[in-house]
Amino acid sequence: MICCPSSSSALLLSLSLSLSRLIPCVRFAVIFWLFSMSTLMSSTVAGGSLLRYDGGKKAWRARAQRWSRPTSRAAHTLCSLATVPKDPKLEIQKAARQRFVREISFKSKDKDVSLAKALLYVAAEDEAFISYSRDMDAHAFAREREDAPIPFKAQLEVDSVEEFPLAGKTIAGWLDELDMIAKEVQAELVSRDIGCHLVEVLKAVNVVLFESRDFKRFHALTEPKFCYLHTALNSGCGSAILLSIIYIEICQRLGITIVGSCVGEDFLIWPDSGNLEELFKVSSGHSLFAIINGKCVENPRSKASDLDGRSLLQLDIATNRDIIGVALANLIRLHWKRASRSTHGLMLTSPLRSIHGSGKPNTAESSMAPLLRPRDLRLAIMASERLLILQPHNWSLRRDLGMLLYYSK
Repeated sequence: MICCPSSSSALLLSLSLSLSRLIPCVRFAVIFWLFSMSTLMSSTVAGGSLLRYDGGKKAWRARAQRWSRPTSRAAHTLCSLATVPKDPKLEIQKAARQRFVREISFKSKDKDVSLAKALLYVAAEDEAFISYSRDMDAHAFAREREDAPIPFKAQLEVDSVEEFPLAGKTIAGWLDELDMIAKEVQAELVSRDIGCHLVEVLKAVNVVLFESRDFKRFHALTEPKFCYLHTALNSGCGSAILLSIIYIEICQRLGITIVGSCVGEDFLIWPDSGNLEELFKVSSGHSLFAIINGKCVENPRSKASDLDGRSLLQLDIATNRDIIGVALANLIRLHWKRASRSTHGLMLTSPLRSIHGSGKPNTAESSMAPLLRPRDLRLAIMASERLLILQPHNWSLRRDLGMLLYYSK
């Protein structure tokens, strides 16, 4: 803004006439202040800087520099935002979700849905999100500390989710790993000179999985590495549902159909055969059914301990989409448990107690917002969104997703 002396004098004259009715002392003080301001305004130049008319006070120069700095920073920020390319990991997340939706599409038959591919797409989306979140945390840490060096951000040199690395392998690489396990089972059958009898093939699968590769089943959901297919194949440790899925995939490659069903809190699998009594014959202290499904079968407190060959035929067979839904439900429970670790015992529906209870909200609870881990909370939301795609008419699941979004603000 530039003000010429003539305009400043005219402004001063008009204001002075309007103040003619004031008492002399007040009028003199106001006129002196207006004259000082007009002199200051007349010394202003374009660009927001002040002329050093008073002998060169450093304060005026420093203030002029501070006034002019935000404009240049804002322009630089807008220019950088317009030129920064989109992070490839965000594209990987979007592509992985699209591949997952395409794999479980209701337009295709259930037998054509691949359990391994669907769960690997789930892992790819979550891994891309975790990697992107880690990069954002590192840059935020660097911005908070001006003296800290900005971390080098390696560009992701992949163009599709199929090439995205999961523990050192691509999705095709982990599918090849399942093929390799199936070939090891075939080699075990040849080395022992065993025919293709169903029970003998299952025993060979058990030898390769639980003896040669030493796979271990964990029923408690404690670590994320137990709940993703690629980490279970990589470490040999996985949840019960993931070990069942690996078993199904290997037997499918050997030409054996494995079915399953939810019994209580456990998911049990067995071969699709008319003669199931052989599975319950105890050999070396354990039945074949117990070796396939783990210790839950021999636990007296579990509903699975009451099963036999006849009761298996009366169970509702789970579809491939149902099995994927069980794995996703485990992911929701795991990530919610990790997100609310600092608030032990917090339930998803805790904020609804005041509505379904007495109608009077508890001021002690409502005034204290729970401390949740945002990354784990976001992973729980992502798993819930995928499960809702599988079960669009599950209204309790819609409520739980709404509560997760409520907690994430």
